[in-house]
Amino acid sequence: MADAAPRLKGILEQLIGTPLPVRVRAWDGSEAGPPDTPSLVVRNRRALRHLLWKPGELGLARAWVAGDLAVEGDLYTALDRLSGLIWERDEETRTLTRSLRDPGFRSAVRGLLALAGSPLPPAPPPEEARRPRRGLHTRHSDRRAISHHYDVGNDFYELVLGPSMVYSCAYWPAPPPQGTLEQAQHDKLELVARKLALEPGRRLLDVGCGWGSMAVHAARDHGVDVVGVTLSQEQAAYARKRVADEGLTDRIEIRVQDYRDVTDGPYDAISSIGMAEHVGSRRYLEYATALHRLLKPGGRLLNHQIARRPQRDETTYRVDDFIDAYVFPDGELAPLGSTVTLLERAGFEVRDVESIREHYALTLRGWVANLESGWSRAVALTGPGRARVWQLYMAASALAFERNRIGVNQVLAVRTPESGACALPLRSRTWN
Repeated sequence: MADAAPRLKGILEQLIGTPLPVRVRAWDGSEAGPPDTPSLVVRNRRALRHLLWKPGELGLARAWVAGDLAVEGDLYTALDRLSGLIWERDEETRTLTRSLRDPGFRSAVRGLLALAGSPLPPAPPPEEARRPRRGLHTRHSDRRAISHHYDVGNDFYELVLGPSMVYSCAYWPAPPPQGTLEQAQHDKLELVARKLALEPGRRLLDVGCGWGSMAVHAARDHGVDVVGVTLSQEQAAYARKRVADEGLTDRIEIRVQDYRDVTDGPYDAISSIGMAEHVGSRRYLEYATALHRLLKPGGRLLNHQIARRPQRDETTYRVDDFIDAYVFPDGELAPLGSTVTLLERAGFEVRDVESIREHYALTLRGWVANLESGWSRAVALTGPGRARVWQLYMAASALAFERNRIGVNQVLAVRTPESGACALPLRSRTWN
């Protein structure tokens, strides 16, 4: 008799202590759970072994990336319903590691072991980053982490990001369909340019320049000279070709260079868009101090950065398992207050902070739509595991922004001269 799904549903509910909010369909064709909801499809027993050997988020992620676990129905609805069980509960429940002294827990684990079959642990999917946690944010470890994420293939990023090739939060004039992803990305670049007061004769350093979108926009539309730095060889090659195609090689230089090695300041302005998340808390003051040093007195920094919510006890913060293993190795999110404090400690005067959290949710949904509409090509370009990583990461992130679990902010800071005159208008929000 096909009964794996009802057995699994009962075991999981015993482990988590609450009813499953989605339907379960198992490898034997059986189903259980509430109707008219997305289904969590357990394609084979290996999915259970992933969960047994790495309880919690990482085990679920491994099963998803390996293709042993899937969702049938709306992915956003499924993730939203499961988020309270995976991401928002206390550590004990979230990792399914209650005390073995609990008879009910021991019984559930025995049931899961019986359903899982072979006791041997399955190998992690090849898409998982494997590296020691020692020596974080050295030049070598940062290059390796950046390569893991960005050197996936420029064709894949073109498919996901669209023609703008901007991999950061867009600035939407209106939600779709009134606003488009391309227009919103153009408006974001223009917003940054206006905040930095870019104009002919000025010099811009674009830290983490990606595929050159900000550099091209600044040089072509605002007449500035730009140096863009990235640690990704693939990004740099793409950006250089783009600069040449635009006829801007006399205005833009793209370097494969660590920001810590830039020595040819001072610059009139610095843009850092979606890069500071890679810096890490232990290096953030060094990052802020380096950028302060590279600016002229009166020069402006636009720091565009994802932020997490502060915790009551910051010593308990840990990096998200799935993101760390599959998406941004060594990446860290900091609360907005910590970022502002460290920028000020480095010598900056923070003049404006703008939250654009809802804009990132719209952006991510646009990227997910691009990925899903081009799924066959994405799989051909990167393999099914990598495509599943991106689908899960972007859909879950969209919900995180919508539910205010994380945010994104543009912080405008100035290297104010000793005179105190920093050439900002009395009403700073003239760029909106």
